[in-house]
This record gives sequence, structure tokens and C-alpha cells, in this order.
Amino acid sequence: MRTPRHLRSVLAAAALTAGLLPLAGVTATAAATAATTGPYKGLPNGTKQAKTLVIGIDGTRYDKLLAADAPNLKALMAGGLTATSNLYADPLAPTLSGPGWSTVATGVWPDRHGVKDNTFAGSHFDLYPDLATRLETADPAASTLVAASWNPIADTVFKGRADLRIAESENDARTASDAADYLANGNPDTAFLHFDQVDEAGHGHGGASAQYLAAIHNVDSLVGQVVNAVKSRPTYGSEDWLILVTTDHGHTDAGGHGGNSADERRTFVIATGAGHAPGSTRQDVRTVDIAPTVLQHEGVAVDPAWKLDGKPIGDIVPDAFDGLRPALQGRTDETGIPATVKGWTHTPPAGWSIDNSAMPSGGVTEWRGWAFATDEFWTAAQLGQARETNVRARNVFAVADSDEWDDRAHGAGRFDSTLISPRYQLDGAATATLRFATDYKVDGPQTGDVYIDFDSGTPQLLKSYRADANTFESIPVTVPAGAATAQLRFRYTGTNSAFWTVDQVSLDR
Repeated sequence: MRTPRHLRSVLAAAALTAGLLPLAGVTATAAATAATTGPYKGLPNGTKQAKTLVIGIDGTRYDKLLAADAPNLKALMAGGLTATSNLYADPLAPTLSGPGWSTVATGVWPDRHGVKDNTFAGSHFDLYPDLATRLETADPAASTLVAASWNPIADTVFKGRADLRIAESENDARTASDAADYLANGNPDTAFLHFDQVDEAGHGHGGASAQYLAAIHNVDSLVGQVVNAVKSRPTYGSEDWLILVTTDHGHTDAGGHGGNSADERRTFVIATGAGHAPGSTRQDVRTVDIAPTVLQHEGVAVDPAWKLDGKPIGDIVPDAFDGLRPALQGRTDETGIPATVKGWTHTPPAGWSIDNSAMPSGGVTEWRGWAFATDEFWTAAQLGQARETNVRARNVFAVADSDEWDDRAHGAGRFDSTLISPRYQLDGAATATLRFATDYKVDGPQTGDVYIDFDSGTPQLLKSYRADANTFESIPVTVPAGAATAQLRFRYTGTNSAFWTVDQVSLDR
């Protein structure tokens, strides 16, 4: 989170004891009464059969979660989906809690919600409100609860229309007990909880410490307490519960975060509920998908006008590039990438091709022409050169990187490579829309151009890039009368400049 917080007043032993014991004061009668008579301790009575619980565990490294004694979290993983992905880093935003939890709550990346640090200066929550505000706006009868150990989550990130916001002042045990009380005895439709002590242990002792693992174990017990409260509800069997668990960033071995290392950027999403196969894993789900997933589960349609970066998890469909993951290779010429990381190939998926006829010989093998890569492989080639801004790509993406290619001797000439799509059937359509995610970064002489041809005719220019662009493109296309097919070309040229990424390409008719 931010700089280390004051020592917490919570006794870890109390948290451990509370974890899986029966909930004091929770009875079926109390819960049933709350469900039929109205508000419970200031929380309105919910109306939905679909219920959502989001649990945020601050500063938690996924590798350490796997290593920790965390039976409750691992039970959620075994019962549903686990997805890992990487965050942004500067210049988009540092790996801090302000940007991290704002991303989770709003469903957009920091270049949209505007939060770059823990001061929240420049935030755009008016344009990109939190998920509870979206729910309340769509259905004022919804019951929404926020209980957060880090007060800015309740006071600032969710400072919208949530029915009840509790700032717990870095007291995880109280966060758990309050949440368990409301979940068992009240009737919230959606609850967002935040636990803090793992981040505190990271700051105080380092992400590689025994204390860090112990903090994960402590919070796991609190998670068990809260999940038990959900399952104690007399109406639980007739309700449709979705439980999501995530983190905002990781920690270095020595402790701390805000930088661009793999340990600081790695995040995870655990999703348990209908539609999430037990024990399943994915690499294309990101923290930005949590808000739209909650909205969809609660019956709120995601409006394209909101311009969310995330998608409901069930709507995320792997593209052709993602199918390359099992065949990805380890490093060849690159030296900074760990030898164990397999994350690149020049072999395109079926129907795609790469034209390197204008490429000089030599250069760094991995990046000679368009390649297909993962974030963990590509960003490790050279940290701190804005590759960490490629947040709108998912899983495996296409990348042309003249900067890295130029790091090894090559023949005369500039990087010049063209990525060519399959031929799309137009099915008599008069118009079409080209959609793709892209991150185009300029750092020297370079060009990026998108072309389309119809029925193998002369390629026509659709889009030129000459300035930075990090976005989802939606480009209207007029189809010539009688045209039966179309094909796309992405041509990138550069002279020791920067890069262009392309992902999730579709031509919608």
C-alpha cells in the first residue's frame, strides 16, 4: 500500500482463533428476521437472489499465497477459477494501492480513472464510478456494503452511493467480524471487504519473510470467518453467491512496492460460483474485470458508453493468439529474461502470417519481425521502457519491437514487418467494424499502419499511428458492393524506436 502504516492494534492470535469457529451471536432466526423486517444496523435489506462478495487482500504475492498455510483461500481456488495476470507500472501508474484498488472498483485502468498514487489527486471517479455506485444507480433497491481496513477504500474509492461504508482503521479482525455480522444477520446484495495485514508484513519484514507467510495465514482465517458467515445464512441454499478474491499489488523480497518488478506486478483473481469450473485456471482474466463481473452477476448490463476496460469473466473469449501459449519458447538471444520463462514465438496461429521480406538479417532473434509473446516474457526484456503499459492486451498478444531487435547487430535497414490476418468472410455485409486492443509507443523514427484489402485487391489504409496510443480501437469499414472477403495488414517500421502491440482482433459484420 503506501509507506508502512502504524503498528496495528489487532492480535494475530485472536484473528486465528476467530477464523473457523462458529460465529458468536449468529442465528438462523436473526438472519431470517433481517431478511423480512428491513434494515440491519444501518444496512438496507437486499432484494436480489444473486449475491456477490469481493474480498481484497492487500499486497499479496501469488507465489507466497501458494506457499502459505491458507486452507480457506485454497479451498476457494479448488472450488472455482484462479487467474493470474500482471499490473501496469510507471508511466501508467506505480504499483501502489490507490491505483490498484481504484482499478478493481471501477473496471478501468489508471489512464482512465486518473489515480496515480495514494493521494488520489486527479481521480475521475465522476466519469468512472465504483461498482457499488453503478449498482445503486441501476437499482436503488440494491443493498451494498463496504468494509475496509485501509480507510481510503471506504472514504475515497467507494465514496459514491454505497449504502454502508465502514472505515476500519487498519483493524483486520474488526473488518472480518463486522462483515461476518452483516453477511450472516443482514441481507446485503453486494459486499466489498479489504484486509491489510499482509501488506503491513511485506513493508515490515519483506515479501520473502516468515512473517509475510504468517500474515497470509492470519488473513486466511479471517476469510474463513467471512465465508462461514455467508454459508450460515438460512437462505444460502436458494441464493446465487459469487465470491471473488484479489489483490492490488505484490511486494519485493526485501519489502516494498511501487516499482515494475515481476513480484510487485503479479496479481490474481479467484472466482467461486456458478460458471467457474472447480480447479480451473486462466491467463486472460485481470483485476480490471472484477467490477464488470460483479455488475453482470447482479443483473446490471455493462453499457458500452461507460468505456470500461474490463469485461465480465464469462464474456472473455480467448483469441487465436492465446492458443499459442502451449507452444511458446524460452529465450534465445535475450539475456535478462529468466531461462525458465517460456513466452514467445514467431509461428503464427492458423490463418495468420508474417511478411518479413523487408526485414534486414540479424538483430535479436526473439524480436526479428512481429512476434507473439506474453507480458511476463516481453516486459522482462527491458524494464522501465513503458512495456508495462500494455494493459489492454490479454494472455498472448502480437508485438513488433524495433528497440529490442536493434540491440544486436543486423543488416542495413530499418525494422519493417507486416502481420497479416486470415481472410474474413463478409457474408454480404455493407459495413463492418474492425476492433482490436493496441499499445503503440513512439521513441524515435517509426510508423504503424493498418490496411484492409477486399477480395485480394489493393490494400487500403484504414489507420495510421504516429503518436502514442493505448486503447481499444473500433474502426468502421465500408464494404465495396459485391466484396466477399477482407484481409487485414498491420505494418510496423522503426529505427531503434519503440513498439506496437496488437491483440483481440476481430472484423465484425
